[in-house]
Amino acid sequence: MAMLLASLLSPSPLPTTTTSSTSPRAVRLAPAKPLAATLAAVAAAGLLALSPATAAAAAAGEAEFKVYYGTAASAANYGGYGGNASKKDAAEYVYEVPEGWKERLVSKVEKGTNGTDSEFFNPRKRSEREYLTFLAGFRALAPVGAVLDNLALSDVGLQDQIASADGVLSTERRDGGGQLYYEYEIAGAGAHSLISVTCARNKLYAHFVTAPNPEWSRDEAVLRRLHQSFKTVDPAGPPPASS
Repeated sequence: MAMLLASLLSPSPLPTTTTSSTSPRAVRLAPAKPLAATLAAVAAAGLLALSPATAAAAAAGEAEFKVYYGTAASAANYGGYGGNASKKDAAEYVYEVPEGWKERLVSKVEKGTNGTDSEFFNPRKRSEREYLTFLAGFRALAPVGAVLDNLALSDVGLQDQIASADGVLSTERRDGGGQLYYEYEIAGAGAHSLISVTCARNKLYAHFVTAPNPEWSRDEAVLRRLHQSFKTVDPAGPPPASS
């Protein structure tokens, strides 16, 4: 009994609390971007997506094209082929034309004077066009500079464009069969032109793609595709493929 009373009356040890000496660490948050900066970034991304180069490439990829088969018939044979003759089977050259472009009927007089064989134009801007001229009696190409000078003799518009240009870019290329093509690019004060010239079948063929500068800036990718699509047809080779 005495031991029980001693146990009850003896003071109990007080509970102890352990306190950490480490002070709490502050968490630094990155400042929020101002709304104006966020909107500017979004706008910049939109402008990049619609940049001229991107838009032009997209236009060329989305545009539809058809193949034109040119016969380069003389003025005496103006009016086409009769019977069951196929223009595709008789084609001497081909090039692509954008869907929606219109064909301009070339007169017999025009064919006989300056050799224009075919022409297409953009109905939204008639001066944005693609056409081909040919001259008989040429077995091979003259020097690259002389060929362009001779073409300009019968084309006043081409003369003016060359005169107003800062320079004329000229190159040579050969196709898979080894045929030589001269290619010219003329950036004039008011218009831009791409020209491809070659000789075949004892004829000189000149393919032109031209557009005023505003249309060139908008449609450059499409116009370059038209320029690159021109080629002559080998009479001993397979018929030209359809688009």
